[in-house]
Amino acid sequence: MPDIIEITRLHRRYNEQPVLQNITTSAQQGDVIALLGKNGAGKTTLLETLLGFAIPEQGEVRLFGTPTTEIDAREKQLIGFVPQQDELLAQLNAYEHLQLFARFQPSWDQALCDRLCHSWEIPLYTRISTLSVGSRQKLAIILALCHKPQLLVLDEPVASLDPIARRQFLTELVNIAADQQSVIIFSSHIVFDMERVANKVWLLKDHQLAWQGELDTLKESVVRLHINAATLLPNPLTLPNILRQRVQGTSATITVQHWQNTELTLLEEQLQANIRVEQLNLEDIFLELHEC
Repeated sequence: MPDIIEITRLHRRYNEQPVLQNITTSAQQGDVIALLGKNGAGKTTLLETLLGFAIPEQGEVRLFGTPTTEIDAREKQLIGFVPQQDELLAQLNAYEHLQLFARFQPSWDQALCDRLCHSWEIPLYTRISTLSVGSRQKLAIILALCHKPQLLVLDEPVASLDPIARRQFLTELVNIAADQQSVIIFSSHIVFDMERVANKVWLLKDHQLAWQGELDTLKESVVRLHINAATLLPNPLTLPNILRQRVQGTSATITVQHWQNTELTLLEEQLQANIRVEQLNLEDIFLELHEC
């Protein structure tokens, strides 16, 4: 399948300070990508550049095979975007806004729109300027979902949603990924939510992609080892790929990267120890990679 997203050696700066450095990655139909990084890591800058809101200083970004600065109206209709701050028309009510948007979207799914408005309890005839933050966020998500985009970009889309609405939203994402074979890029501080729907991870650290690939592969690669030895352990341990370690006499807890299960027996023999391998969730992995 052709790549929907192609990013090649992308560089961006802000006030002469690097924000993105040498970003090269791609995405195909069916990819649901968790975009992770600390505040200031460049997540929003990457999404803005991806969508053509900013011009790469170096490198190239292509959507559907076209440079993002050259995409036309037809290709723009293939994109859904939920920004951190909604850009709704405050003078309209929710029903008017949805009807206006639908007129410009030939693939608008009115049945999906009606279902989401009902299940999310959107007050359709209330002026948008008086809606709660949560209702505005739900409406922005509906506008991004209901024209069945081939690329759906979500920048902190659920920050103001209650747990029930978040669960409903994540269910819709799973359905879209399964039915439409879209690409979804999902940036959020609620890492647990991202782990439930993502199959790939882009992890920004020090302005670069520290990881890009399958979520399952990442979870197999970064593990925590609990070591119990017969004799005192060296402090610190000098093993390869250690992210963090705590050594206390004959016991130690270490987090390692690039772990292979085939290493376990050899490491137990080397340290004369019993070792338990603890699998980590995505949030734990994120913290370990950033606190080492």
